[in-house]
Amino acid sequence: MTTILRRVDHSVGCIWRWKIVSLRSFASSSSNTPKITTHYTIHPRDKDPRWKDVDFTRVADEADVVIVGGGPSGLSTAIRLKQLAAADGGRELRVCVVEKAAEIGGHTLSGAVIEPAALTELIPDWKEKGAPLNTPVKEDVFSLLTSATSRLPLPIPPWVPLHNHGNYIVRLGHLVRWLGEQAEGLGVELYPGYAAAEVLFDDTKEGAVRGIATNDVGIAKDGSPKASFERGMEFHTRATVFAEGAHGHLTKQLVRKFNLRSNSEPQTYGIGLKELWEIPAEKHRPGRVEHSVGWPLDSHTYGGSFLYHLQDESPLVACGFVVGLDYANPYLNPFREFQRWKHHPSISATLGGGKRISYGARALNEGGFQSIPKLTFPGGCLIGCGAGFLNLPKIKGTHNAMKSGMLAAESIYEALVASSDKTIEPLSYPDKIKSSWIWKELHSVRNVRPSFHTGLGLYGGLMYAGGVYGFLRGKEPWTLSHGTADHARLKKLSEATPIDYPKPDGVLSFDLLSSVALTGTNHEGDQPPHLTLANDAIPVERNLKEFGGPEGKFCPAGVYEFVPVESGDGERLQINAQNCIHCKTCDIKDVSQNINWVSPEGGGGPAYDGM
Repeated sequence: MTTILRRVDHSVGCIWRWKIVSLRSFASSSSNTPKITTHYTIHPRDKDPRWKDVDFTRVADEADVVIVGGGPSGLSTAIRLKQLAAADGGRELRVCVVEKAAEIGGHTLSGAVIEPAALTELIPDWKEKGAPLNTPVKEDVFSLLTSATSRLPLPIPPWVPLHNHGNYIVRLGHLVRWLGEQAEGLGVELYPGYAAAEVLFDDTKEGAVRGIATNDVGIAKDGSPKASFERGMEFHTRATVFAEGAHGHLTKQLVRKFNLRSNSEPQTYGIGLKELWEIPAEKHRPGRVEHSVGWPLDSHTYGGSFLYHLQDESPLVACGFVVGLDYANPYLNPFREFQRWKHHPSISATLGGGKRISYGARALNEGGFQSIPKLTFPGGCLIGCGAGFLNLPKIKGTHNAMKSGMLAAESIYEALVASSDKTIEPLSYPDKIKSSWIWKELHSVRNVRPSFHTGLGLYGGLMYAGGVYGFLRGKEPWTLSHGTADHARLKKLSEATPIDYPKPDGVLSFDLLSSVALTGTNHEGDQPPHLTLANDAIPVERNLKEFGGPEGKFCPAGVYEFVPVESGDGERLQINAQNCIHCKTCDIKDVSQNINWVSPEGGGGPAYDGM
């Protein structure tokens, strides 16, 4: 039992104690439960006779810096490191970026409206180099949707974080791809299709991070070795930078091992769902940015929407919906909330007559200032959304992610030059963050998100944002708490009100499976499910019985499905791992904290094009 518990996230002490009791309480029933989890992180191979004669030797390579994740923050780190080395007399510096997507930008999903400040600092001549920032913001609209048919426009004064003057609407995946090209031009080695599956530690007392290993391939769905089995590759390095995005699976391990949340609150998250639409040219208003809160969510469920008009080869709009994962009602289905939101007259007026061409979803961190963990540890650091730098009231994180990567690069370079140690810790990095606009931004808006937890819900949050923040601009002498972790807020079915969702019409709203088809997601079918369960019995015995199987509702890709058992009465959990779009929602919102997302074979997952 202890071995299983070590493989599950327990960043809060009270959750750890609860889970020991919880998993033990289901141990007796697990022998009668159909086997779901076959992954070696749950069923170690050294105890499996099928693996007895398999060679586990791994090839190792060495680099000065290895970056896990080829998104905005990771690529900014890589670019800045090579710039510093070039400015330092052309110093030799090997920088490698491992990215689980088949192509750089293939797993990137965001709204997105970005502030160009960090990009301008990193690559001042980005316009001349063809960075795909083609749509400057021209109109800024914010609304409260008071009902299924009503809309109340709200002002956006210049001091509000949401004010978008000077910003750009982008297809972030395309910008990331362009950043990858800039990085390669400087000599950065990019390894798309390589999923970092394991953190490597040295054998010193402090257990410094000495690199990562990519995942093994050629393992059958039942957990046995196939004839094509190949061991993953090790990257040994002096500094490992974790840029995994929100709720990275390796970052979770580091938080536990180094107790990085000892002085911060648990992170709180949202699930962001997005679609791209081609719309009639007469409805297209390039540069228009629309945000809304309110309907279809109730006043005690945090969330909102966006609708961005892009300047592209065809008249495109990006529309999306975010639901805070601290929601309480187990009947709530974020995907279906998104679908019915599109039927509001203010939205359907734009989408009507158009065609949906893409869909995707990704978790995002909403905790801000209160939830920033310790950023460094022996051998490396956390950057970007993995560290929690998204500015939620501003609805932007790319500029902070990039800036954090640049500051990390400067700290790492200083440490590499100053020391000959095998591994370094970029100790100046936290101070650089605290002296940057990142810290100033997040501190000033720190109370906006938790203000939505008052008895007034949405309206209390709006009053705080427009009143207290408007008057004090973040200088209030108090800091509100986010409270308990997201998964712990879910009510039991007996305490909740059912939600009646309309059927999709196939014109504005759609079913889940046809939506998942638009993500391009694909995984090797004959591999162990990478959605692992510490205890296979819990989904039915607790989650389904007490909470109605919320994993079947909060997953935006239909991965978790309760189906009738083959013989007798009742249901069992079926995990459709091939549907997974790597959003990480299940790992966050699972009420029993029984799900642990691990990396599938490299190259698997969605194939987003400019999402």
